[in-house]
Amino acid sequence: MNNLGKAIVWLGLVVGVVALVVQFVIAMQAYLAAGRDIPGGLGAFFIQYTVLANIGLVLVYLSEVTGWRWLELFRKLDVTGVAVASALFVMILIHFLATNRSELTGLFRVCDITLNYVAPLIFIVWWLVAVRHGPLLVRRIPVMLLPTFVYFLVVIARGAWVQEYPYTLLDARALGYGHALLAAVGLTLALGAIMLIVVGVDEFLGRWSRQPRRVPAQ
Repeated sequence: MNNLGKAIVWLGLVVGVVALVVQFVIAMQAYLAAGRDIPGGLGAFFIQYTVLANIGLVLVYLSEVTGWRWLELFRKLDVTGVAVASALFVMILIHFLATNRSELTGLFRVCDITLNYVAPLIFIVWWLVAVRHGPLLVRRIPVMLLPTFVYFLVVIARGAWVQEYPYTLLDARALGYGHALLAAVGLTLALGAIMLIVVGVDEFLGRWSRQPRRVPAQ
């Protein structure tokens, strides 16, 4: 990785960790002040797609800068590709589906902007300029989509238990379970469409990087 890539990795790692830690602290304080217990607060925090996606970005960065074997999964090209698509998914779609966003102020607002826009954008820039391109495959997309679809099912199942949903499209109380499941499928397909774009960009950049460079005439 070149110096630019290393600088972006460290920037993304610091921004991501700080934003997640601050968001966790202020969110847990708000949950406890509202009468939740600690397990309930943890569940409400970690059920958010934006939080999980940003944790994934941080793990990719951490894997890159440390080379630890137990983080080897996060150096795999498929995982990096999913992380890029998830970052775009957060920026384009999830950001607008979250409930109670209009009420955010102060540090909540700062963390919201950072986790929904700044951190994903840094990761996308790093992927574009510093990651080896070309090997992502369209046929691998269904496998790459599976964790996100399972996540949406968990959101619906948890909502049935605690009567709380982080996203309006998955609110089975208001929409019914049939519509919520259809929304889960639709959101997963939307991520799949974004992943197709990511694979296409990856293939283009891979071909461009493999083109021979012309030597200036003497």
